[in-house]
Amino acid sequence: MDVVKIDGPRQPAASGTTEQLVILVHGYGADGNDLIGLAPYFARALPNAAFVAPNGPERCEMSPMGYQWFPIKQFDPTSRLTGVQSAAPILDQFIDQELASHGLSEENLLLVGFSQGTMMSLHVALRRPRQVAGILGYSGLLAGPELLADEVVSKPPILLIHGDMDEMLPVQNLHDAVEALGGAGLNVEWHVSPGAGHTIAQDGLDLGMEFLRRVFRVGTY
Repeated sequence: MDVVKIDGPRQPAASGTTEQLVILVHGYGADGNDLIGLAPYFARALPNAAFVAPNGPERCEMSPMGYQWFPIKQFDPTSRLTGVQSAAPILDQFIDQELASHGLSEENLLLVGFSQGTMMSLHVALRRPRQVAGILGYSGLLAGPELLADEVVSKPPILLIHGDMDEMLPVQNLHDAVEALGGAGLNVEWHVSPGAGHTIAQDGLDLGMEFLRRVFRVGTY
């Protein structure tokens, strides 16, 4: 069966030489333009990184101007797991194509997710045969935590950031994810942004940039 092909807005490496790739995976009802706005900020620390923010494979049911990775009519744990499993081959294929087009390997790749995009990034990256440089996830959750210990293939460093006032996905989702990821032997860091809702606060943005610098060993690392 053919896998749906996706694409989205891009920002080339500021230096003109691409040594790293950052794939930004948007949330439900948004699109690539929503997260490509992070690229100019992160590029200040990563001048040799190219950024791409693919649009999800489906038009959003509840926000026709945006996209979704999977529907959320029912947002129970079973439906979330089924959703990420169904969309995983699409993101996987996109990752393969982007790495090939830039002549890079997984060690040069970092995934940044927001909300549903964090769910996708965690599910896909941890099951790829070659380990990515890292996963930065904002305001998300871990789908199918009970499957992780048996299905995890690679164990990249992870940073999860969540607002303590998140009205869409309560901050408990972060703590649940950290517990499951740590239990499966993954190196996971986390941070709660005080007073932040379902968004990326400035402290989360700063910590995210520092994480990117660290996993790519840019600057003093």
